[in-house]
Amino acid sequence: MTSPHDDQAGRILRALGGVDNIVEIEPCTTRLRSEVKDPAAVDQPALRAAGAHGVVVSGRVVQVVIGPAVDVLASELEDLM
Repeated sequence: MTSPHDDQAGRILRALGGVDNIVEIEPCTTRLRSEVKDPAAVDQPALRAAGAHGVVVSGRVVQVVIGPAVDVLASELEDLM
């Protein structure tokens, strides 16, 4: 049985540039904070289309504003990675 977040997790993973682009990923309150190897590989419109309320990029750190379901989503992302 799959969770409704499974598809969202896959879309967010792809929008962050895929597994090979992610150095670290962790939930932080309502945000998914990730460090990426190549910020240019991050597809911000795809993150928004996957349900992100906002995206903040600062150097190689990408914060994806998800909301209170971020812990569940982060767990599913870890399973995909």
